Amino acid sequence: MRTYIGGHEAVSVNDFLELALGTPVELWLGVEGETEEERAARLDAARDILADLPELPDDLIRIAARVVERHPELFDIVPLARPARRRTPRRGVAA
Repeated sequence: MRTYIGGHEAVSVNDFLELALGTPVELWLGVEGETEEERAARLDAARDILADLPELPDDLIRIAARVVERHPELFDIVPLARPARRRTPRRGVAA
């Protein structure tokens, strides 16, 4: 199945996110090994975009909800077993 957004084909998850958001994913998540100066510039750009597009956070939430709904296998979570509580014997006399 092919996914098109605005006439562009999304061939990977990053393509899908970038086309859906209208911005590169790295703008929001950063890149490994970025300097403090690069990080500050990236965050400045992200703040400017959010100031110009106040509806963007709502759009991001809608997109995330659709991804979770359509691809629950991406979020297969295995519950961790809870360790059994150890009861310490109580000392004293019951009233």
